[in-house]
Amino acid sequence: MLTPRIAVSVRNGTARIALLQNNTLTQYHLWNPANTIDIGALYTGRVTAAAPAMAGKFVDLGAEITGFLPDTAGAKFLSEGHYAAFRITRTPQSGKGPRLAHVPDHPPAEKPGLLRPAPGPLLDLAVTFPHANIILDDYALIAELRPALEGRMIHQAETFHPALEDEIAALAEPTATLPTGATLHFEFTKALTCIDIDTGPATAARSNKSHAQLAFNLTLLPALVRQIILRNLSGGILIDFAGLKSTARPQLATPLKAALDSDPLKPKFLGFTHLGYAELLRPRLRPPLHEILPP
Repeated sequence: MLTPRIAVSVRNGTARIALLQNNTLTQYHLWNPANTIDIGALYTGRVTAAAPAMAGKFVDLGAEITGFLPDTAGAKFLSEGHYAAFRITRTPQSGKGPRLAHVPDHPPAEKPGLLRPAPGPLLDLAVTFPHANIILDDYALIAELRPALEGRMIHQAETFHPALEDEIAALAEPTATLPTGATLHFEFTKALTCIDIDTGPATAARSNKSHAQLAFNLTLLPALVRQIILRNLSGGILIDFAGLKSTARPQLATPLKAALDSDPLKPKFLGFTHLGYAELLRPRLRPPLHEILPP
């Protein structure tokens, strides 16, 4: 097995981060080091308003940033006007501000503002994969990261080879063609993501159609989960598998759960809806790729 590799290419101040395992792209992130609203950032905040209907409170973090603190993350112990330290647990996405958690053992500053920046997805990957080679094409970013990654970084003029560039460019499209011949169609709403699977003519010539469709859907599960991870789809996800009767779809449950084990965010498979859609719940941490891609 090849040593994992983290390739980083900087364009217009944004770092494109690709995790490659056995030369296969398994994670992709966009990261602006100047963005302070990221997972793990620590802020002084002031509680500004209670929201009983939402089971939480709104918190002013300074710089016109308002976060939401759920009761389960410490809100019920704080009153309006209270200053405290807060950690960002979910970044702004789908038109909503950051989600917060109270950090009672860290003293707040005298006014709202950043106390400690977030590590960012690159450092997160470096910790998760401590033996991975980290290859970057930007000397300024190497200098910025040297205190944390001294001895692990290698400068290379071209970190993304053409085939990788093509695969990453394809992630901006609302469809994905899998190696099995199936096509995934993605539809995004603020409430959920829908994935429609079209096998096209791939199973049309097979004699026992019901068995062929089940087998075909089983073979595409790893590639389907890989697309969910690469695109960082999160929240509620509905999947319409191709050509299966509602009575046959439960046979996909156990294999789908097994395929989801490869996802570092560990999404939950909630079962099949009455319409036959597979229902997933994937943690919302950072925005999905389609929300942060440049226009």
